[in-house]
Amino acid sequence: EHGVHKAQDGAEQGSALAATFARQGFAVIPGFWTRAQCAAAEAEIRQALDPVLGPAEFEADVGYPGAPSDRAAPGGDTPRRLLFAYSRFPALRGLAASPLLAQHLRTLLATDDVRLSQCHHNCVMTKAPGFSSATLWHQDVRYWSYARPALISAWLALGSETVHNGALRVIPGTHLEDFAASRLDEQKFLIPDQPTNAALIDSAVSVELAPGDLLLFH
Repeated sequence: EHGVHKAQDGAEQGSALAATFARQGFAVIPGFWTRAQCAAAEAEIRQALDPVLGPAEFEADVGYPGAPSDRAAPGGDTPRRLLFAYSRFPALRGLAASPLLAQHLRTLLATDDVRLSQCHHNCVMTKAPGFSSATLWHQDVRYWSYARPALISAWLALGSETVHNGALRVIPGTHLEDFAASRLDEQKFLIPDQPTNAALIDSAVSVELAPGDLLLFH
């Protein structure tokens, strides 16, 4: 009987998660990792940050708003992300290959054929204070050439993500939008002063996360 109730609870949670994701384009799973798991992953990562061990992307390399002008400028050695996280960090490899994560993705994608990509978002976002830059408004699918946009990114917070330290901002419901080319610049960022875009940006929300919370977004 206990097993039956547990299965029912799991099904109800999966249904609620799917409904939230379908409506908003994102959903948060609180406490997906324990504080101990976060600490173990952070310890692995810090060994690659001081000094910075490549492969890494630096803020000066991307030239986004707020980034140092070049590697020689103040803050030019600020890392933006550590690349190839899956192969470099055993703790994060366990996260990416988690059966529970795969179960959630099967629910949200409505398929048993779930695959792990080791391309663009296979990284640790370091978000260092002082020189971390702002990424302009975009959809992640712009990086890919999928025949259909069956792509979900998983972002697990190792620290507290708040409005005061640069929490991710999202625009609910825009996963359902088909953005015309005229609304995007040459890098496929939303043009902020385009009237339709400006109205959307005004509806943006910050996704605040505690350590161990998992954000899934379209």
